[in-house]
Amino acid sequence: MALDDKTVEYVARLARIELQPRELEKLSRQLQGILDFIDKLNRADIRGVSPTSHVLAVNNVFREDIGRQSLATEKVLENAPRKQGDFYVVPKVIE
Repeated sequence: MALDDKTVEYVARLARIELQPRELEKLSRQLQGILDFIDKLNRADIRGVSPTSHVLAVNNVFREDIGRQSLATEKVLENAPRKQGDFYVVPKVIE
């Protein structure tokens, strides 16, 4: 896919990036290189290659999910600067 300066300027404007002429030229070359690489990947023959999420055979290690006693409400709230019933009271931050 050929990339022209107008397309790069348009994308830069969408991204709210102001480009100088020298930067526009450099970015155009870099983006063209990326698009060329993507085209190369699209042409690669991947028939027979199974999808993977990782290059190594990695398995998650799960622990048994065992319920346990949590802290008592009084213990949790004992250092609260302000509380109301079983809840923390915090200052309003939305005007």
